[in-house]
Amino acid sequence: MILGPAPAVRVGRDGALAVRFERRAGRTVVSGCRYTLPLQVMAPMALDDPAAIVSILNPTGGLVGGDRLAIEIDVEAGAHACLTTPSATKVYRAAAEAAVQTVRITAAEGATVEWMPDHTIPFPGAALRQAIDVDLAEGARLLLVDAFSAGRVTRGEAWRFARLESALAVRDGRGRLFADRWSLPGGGAWDGLGFTEGRPYFATLVVVADSGLERFHAEAAAAFADREEVTVAVGTLRRRGRVVRCLAADAPALVQSVQTLWDLARGAVLGLPALALRKS
Repeated sequence: MILGPAPAVRVGRDGALAVRFERRAGRTVVSGCRYTLPLQVMAPMALDDPAAIVSILNPTGGLVGGDRLAIEIDVEAGAHACLTTPSATKVYRAAAEAAVQTVRITAAEGATVEWMPDHTIPFPGAALRQAIDVDLAEGARLLLVDAFSAGRVTRGEAWRFARLESALAVRDGRGRLFADRWSLPGGGAWDGLGFTEGRPYFATLVVVADSGLERFHAEAAAAFADREEVTVAVGTLRRRGRVVRCLAADAPALVQSVQTLWDLARGAVLGLPALALRKS
């Protein structure tokens, strides 16, 4: 008998995380939570803010090729959820399959969702496919950031990943509000004119609300009018929203710019002060 080759063993792990938020007795609480490693949530932060603040953690230290992670966030009517990460997400070299992460966010009527993870750092040879889908009911509000570096830039490893893909879609009851998809093979001249123009840190911020958008637009444009280390542009969605693109020269400029934009959006559309998450 001639035996064929043994079936290949997939490298990577399957992780799932589902968190539900509800409004009870005038405050937002985590009413349901389940997860499997390599995804985990930390206990909600006790800060002086109306949002229930939850940090999503990968205790394995980052994503590897073959990981398949699925995150589901369900925010019930009138609840206010803020989700973040304790640090940047690292994506390590992929020997074969890409790491895959899908995020599904559902916000019921009058709910507020703030999706504010730190940026993603792809190591040399890393491959990542990410998809974020958001469904908003009537009156639901959204502040969402999707941020990346081009690699470990200070180590001279910019644009040395294998491939990065990101798809972002936001819908409400009347249809699609925003759709964005990009796919970058590593090793290209993505830092040149017409691309990132020598700024290897980039972010997208989406703001959806029924009020305060004009104020946010004006304040965001004014805040970055004379900044040399970062370029920010604000656009108008077909209804109920603004989208901001940000290119930064270094990690501190990216982090500071995203924080500034978040602070401005909180004040303009949520009527809330800046939120200090006390990350170490």
